[in-house]
Amino acid sequence: MQPIETTKKYQEYVDKKSPNSPILKNCFNAFWVGGLICTIGQIIMQICKARGLDEATSGTIVSIILIALSAFLTSLNIFNKIGKFAGAGSLVPITGFANSIVAPSIEYKSEGYVMGVGSKMFTIAGPVLVFGISSSIIVGIFYLIFNAQGIILS
Repeated sequence: MQPIETTKKYQEYVDKKSPNSPILKNCFNAFWVGGLICTIGQIIMQICKARGLDEATSGTIVSIILIALSAFLTSLNIFNKIGKFAGAGSLVPITGFANSIVAPSIEYKSEGYVMGVGSKMFTIAGPVLVFGISSSIIVGIFYLIFNAQGIILS
């Protein structure tokens, strides 16, 4: 057999055996689960505002509650099931970030609190933190330079 024929036959075999991904269904599930998470956050925000808290304090409380809820659901292995069902919809930034920190911590707990939990906690979230902090410093320096010269109006 020629290598090209073998490659074609192998590709046909893989195409036949590989399941088709239901893209429309996956997008719909991601959309409504992500929207549900955001709606829960908005409900918490409205409750906080109704109790007389200002916008910034309400936003902080919403963040804390969503992070705690995500960490709790991760510890019960429920967040992973939601993630398998909803895909990217469950990765609304704050809940997905909390999950990415808690999941490795739970997984490496048997190695101890320092070398297991402490060192593995940021294996997934670490690059995100480094990039976020680095880019915010660079933007801050540009803002400082341009603001000092009066280019950026406050």
